[in-house]
Amino acid sequence: MRYSARMVKAVEKLWMNGSLVPWDEARVHVLTHTLHYGLAVFEGIRAYTQPDGRPGIFRLREHIARLRDSAKVVGLALPYSEDDLCQACLDTLSANELKSAYIRPLAFMGAGEMGIGARNKTEVTIASWTWGSYLGDEGMAKGIRCRISSLTRVGTNMLMPKAKVSGHYVNSIMAKQEALRDGYDEALLLDGQGFVAEASGENIFIVRDGVCITPSLGTSILAGITRASLLTLLADEGVAVVERPLTRDEVYTADEVFLCGTAAEVTPVRQVDHCVIGEGARGPLTARVQKRYLDIVHGREPGFAHWITTHAAK
Repeated sequence: MRYSARMVKAVEKLWMNGSLVPWDEARVHVLTHTLHYGLAVFEGIRAYTQPDGRPGIFRLREHIARLRDSAKVVGLALPYSEDDLCQACLDTLSANELKSAYIRPLAFMGAGEMGIGARNKTEVTIASWTWGSYLGDEGMAKGIRCRISSLTRVGTNMLMPKAKVSGHYVNSIMAKQEALRDGYDEALLLDGQGFVAEASGENIFIVRDGVCITPSLGTSILAGITRASLLTLLADEGVAVVERPLTRDEVYTADEVFLCGTAAEVTPVRQVDHCVIGEGARGPLTARVQKRYLDIVHGREPGFAHWITTHAAK
């Protein structure tokens, strides 16, 4: 099984700078500052069909708050409130009659001045489209193969990795492409000290003797919202979790390994480099966590209804 990128299927409208516009009219100038220098912040959010048939956006507020924080870190002034952006995400679903979707808010520096020191107006777009399993349905069921990248994850005082910045993802793209060229599905990046940080677009958990271990937020990982959700879910399940530096050999010898993220959801890992993980298939705890997570996002657990937004936040 090999991961491959998928074409985005066009929808009717996108939200752009305060208005819904036709898909083909959502354009920017070639001298847009971000196109040249990579200064933009973004989010990946999912909406899932709920039991009543409406779309429900998973942890919308938390995603928009992280977008705000990312913009603050890199000095982009957001011209819209969090309420405005939450409503805009809902509006894109409604305008395109989507019951389940991937939602991509993006705030970027527009055209005007050119050069590293430019401070142009911040523009904001929000797109939504139908997108299946990021690492494939087979990967979700049977597990994927990862390789340790030759590249290092961006450091804590290099590019401020807690901000979800577009330019940071050149690091991820290069690691991902390296893994694909070598016949793997995903890359795992080490940090500057040689500890396992995260995958190219996902956080990592390992399971050893019934305990889940994941790198702590004090390292160079993104503060994943799915990761935070799973920490709550695992506590609810009574599973012990340790957040600490994670070594490569611990990953090789883990009973189970899984990745998590908005796009990837909960994806098991069956092999890392030359090492088969556990029995070479989705492990029992991973399967349990994956099922519970999917039940929650689809609105099948009333106890987590506060994580689902199906109407405008007030």
